Amino acid sequence: MMSTQQIVLIVGGTGRTGRRVLKQLLDRGIPVRAIVRSSGKLPSEVVGNPNLTVIEANLLSLDDFELQRHLRGCGAVISCLGHVISLKGVFGPPRDLVTRATTRLCRAIEAMRPTEPVQFILMSSVSVNRPGRLDTRRGSFERAFLAVLCCLVPPAKDNQRATDFLSRTLGADNPFVQWTVVRPDSLREGDITQYTQHEGLVSSLFKADSTNMANVAHFMCELVTNPTTWADWQGQFPVVVNAARSEQRNGCQTP
Repeated sequence: MMSTQQIVLIVGGTGRTGRRVLKQLLDRGIPVRAIVRSSGKLPSEVVGNPNLTVIEANLLSLDDFELQRHLRGCGAVISCLGHVISLKGVFGPPRDLVTRATTRLCRAIEAMRPTEPVQFILMSSVSVNRPGRLDTRRGSFERAFLAVLCCLVPPAKDNQRATDFLSRTLGADNPFVQWTVVRPDSLREGDITQYTQHEGLVSSLFKADSTNMANVAHFMCELVTNPTTWADWQGQFPVVVNAARSEQRNGCQTP
């Protein structure tokens, strides 16, 4: 389990959820390295924080040596990378941003052969399937819809491929990387509230629950700072939703 003295590397830290993860980590006193394309997009409240090291670079353009240098000393990596919701963001290059970033980061960690496994936390979405048809609430029509979505909308395919890399290629017993795929439902603004985590889906794509971005950030911070939380969800695909609609289905997480 990661020591609180070790560093967390975050990518996607200027996005809507990533900036919340970044701030919450720093609020907990965790040292953070953030790889960002533009430091000008960082939240103003974190600029100048002595626990924050900013690396202004395109992650996919870093060579292997540079990437390993930025990873050295990190006990955890959090990826909040995603595609911008615009015509260019959805259909423009790189269409495989999340997959390439996930693969490069994990392979770089493996190449370093750390003495203790590094935690890798990937933020994804409920549109991603667990392997082996474990999401039992997802019927044949919904699976067919998602298959079409993956063919037509590059980010959907990208998110699924990144998840498949972790679960099928990297595997659950990798000696250097341990992982969790966090799957929020429809993302919303709002403060940290009660929320719940579930092994599988709790709603249909066509009748979605909601998840505050602040709650997703809180859960990912818990994964890297709370040994019990990590033990519960390592190698899993937790679905995170606000408690208002789901508290009757499971116990609440109270931040």
